Amino acid sequence: MPRSQETIDLLLSRRSVKPLTMVEPGPDDADLEIMLRAASRVPDHGKLAPWRFIVFKGDARAKFGRILRDIFAEEEPRADEDRLKLEERRFLQAPLVVAVISRIVPSKKAPEWEQRLSAGAACQNMLIAATALGYVGAWLTEWYSYSDKVAKALGLGDNERFAGFIYFGSPSQPKDERERPALSDIVTEWKAD
Repeated sequence: MPRSQETIDLLLSRRSVKPLTMVEPGPDDADLEIMLRAASRVPDHGKLAPWRFIVFKGDARAKFGRILRDIFAEEEPRADEDRLKLEERRFLQAPLVVAVISRIVPSKKAPEWEQRLSAGAACQNMLIAATALGYVGAWLTEWYSYSDKVAKALGLGDNERFAGFIYFGSPSQPKDERERPALSDIVTEWKAD
């Protein structure tokens, strides 16, 4: 199989970008389909598809923001108006938001841990596809990823939980680089005696 330096360069330069710095345009329907197809190509022991996706675009972002605001106000009754406004505008920070839902499918072949890892891989594939298409992204798990009321508002089943919310858009500024761990600090080689 031929080497693809372009793919290696993309993997070595992928970087999350804060949603507050994202601008239009976000992925259009054709690019979103490519990203979702890439997400569905991850390792999936037993062909269970232990993930699904909820897409927030256009006016749906503002409408769901009002739901987030109401739920946050209920869960945090001491929240001030500035914080409530932040929650209401949260999904407006980026042109597109995708909730990735990890769902456990009964299986003798694929344990729950493998299914959760597959959902995480779906998130990563979506981010890589977005980067390859010229967009930026950020995979976040904030309070709403762990809220039972948000899960209920989005119709999650008892076997489902949020793997995260991924924000997508175009960059408004150059991506900064952050320090990465030295491989010598995180890699060991096991050797037989």
